[in-house]
Amino acid sequence: MQDVSQKRFTLKERSWILYDWANSIYATNIMAAIFPTIFVNFVGEQGDAWWGYGTSLATLIVAVLAPLLGSIADYRGMKKRLFTVFMLLGVLSTALIALTGNWQLMLAFYVLSRIGFSGSNLFYDSFLTDVTTNERMDKVSSWGYAMGYIGGSTIPFVISIAVLMVLGYDSPFAQKFSILIVPVWWLVFSIPFLKNVEQTHYIERPERISLKGAFDNVLHTARDIVSQRGLLLFILAYFFYIDGVGTVISISTAYGTALGLGATGMILALLVTQIVAMPSSILFARMAGRITTRKALLIAISVYMFICFVGFVMGFTLEPHQDAYRAAFATRRSAFEDIANPAAFEDGDSAKEALASYLTAAERAARSKDAEAVGKLAFTWNGISAADEALAAKALPNLNAMLTDFQSRNAEEIKRYQGAIGFSTALFWGMAVLVGTMQGGIQAVSRSYFGKLVPKKRSNEYFGFFDIFGKFATVIGPFLFALVGDLTGRSSLGALCLLLLFLAGFILLLVAKKPLEELEAARRLAD
Repeated sequence: MQDVSQKRFTLKERSWILYDWANSIYATNIMAAIFPTIFVNFVGEQGDAWWGYGTSLATLIVAVLAPLLGSIADYRGMKKRLFTVFMLLGVLSTALIALTGNWQLMLAFYVLSRIGFSGSNLFYDSFLTDVTTNERMDKVSSWGYAMGYIGGSTIPFVISIAVLMVLGYDSPFAQKFSILIVPVWWLVFSIPFLKNVEQTHYIERPERISLKGAFDNVLHTARDIVSQRGLLLFILAYFFYIDGVGTVISISTAYGTALGLGATGMILALLVTQIVAMPSSILFARMAGRITTRKALLIAISVYMFICFVGFVMGFTLEPHQDAYRAAFATRRSAFEDIANPAAFEDGDSAKEALASYLTAAERAARSKDAEAVGKLAFTWNGISAADEALAAKALPNLNAMLTDFQSRNAEEIKRYQGAIGFSTALFWGMAVLVGTMQGGIQAVSRSYFGKLVPKKRSNEYFGFFDIFGKFATVIGPFLFALVGDLTGRSSLGALCLLLLFLAGFILLLVAKKPLEELEAARRLAD
């Protein structure tokens, strides 16, 4: 048996931890920080809603498949194979996101890449019981998240930000680079895991793996979970609170972008989250060891409830100013269209699309604090003819002059809008710090705690249900945010609804105190 007091990680533990380093860049660049803002700006007004629906679809698919895949993975030699398939699906689909300019294809490849990411993490999590002991699980699990934050997230994230800032956030090359760095980093640093981590706890494979046998195993595990009150209450609590955690990660920058917050500022705030999260993950595991895991989780959930409220205030105070500004801009839209007059161009359809693109950029530029923002606007398109180029060159100064006049006439409203953006941006930074203190810890300790509560030989079956409860919850969160935002016209109310999910998890963990203590004691004796 491995020495509990051993400070150094074994080769298997280090290789397992390094996969968090490998795939965490996907969580940062694709799920949370960079690609959501690219996608929302690309799609337009309904971008954040489409993002929520796409995220829900991906997590729903994995949630449905998780128990069945977990049942198959518990057979000897299957866990590593399934891990590899999903990891490669995630890597290849992420690369394809950068190779299309169609937002529907971007969304489709994002859904596939997220299925690969989530599926590979299902098997990765269950490998925790294969690489270490119960006594070291909190430490190993927390270091996995910590190394993910400091390495897999921070280093390539900083490189991506630097490229975006140097070349400009609207630079196609910079955007593609920030996406393509993800599959390269992910694949390269997955090699130690593929080489050194093996399944040590397993069920012997039958001569033929049948779908019926897999379903029978799933039903058997489901009955075991239901019969153990402590495990059932914990997994239900996890269902609710991890939904909130995952949704905060998934929709934060899409939410901020929809509110008009600056993309660069939000990304830098999320970089702070990654930096804070690294030591916080390790300290959280130590706190859990001193005050019990359940109490540590209750503290984290309480902090997340406060984060949801701050997120609501961030949007609720900004949305009236945003609406007033957009209404004022809309009243001048027909005047802009009269100046450009797409019908006068040889390629009228392209001119109409170019005008729509100009007006989208103009709406942002007019309320920008950048005095030169209006002068940087362009009205052109690819393949423009000489005659159309002359018309576009003539129209652009008139368009920009009208935009400058709009700024002058609405100076007070723009000033109030800028003030509201400044206040909400400060709240976003505060939320980023708070999330950083809790995000890694609540995920790491939940994973290791569940690993201690289940039988090792059937860990993948149980982690399949652990994953399905988490993934179904993450279906609910983004969908709830998108639906409430659509129905009310207020994304802030969608953010407020997430508080209910954390509250449900908090109450269930309070009720589960005695059953969890009894289950922990029984599992220690059994193993």
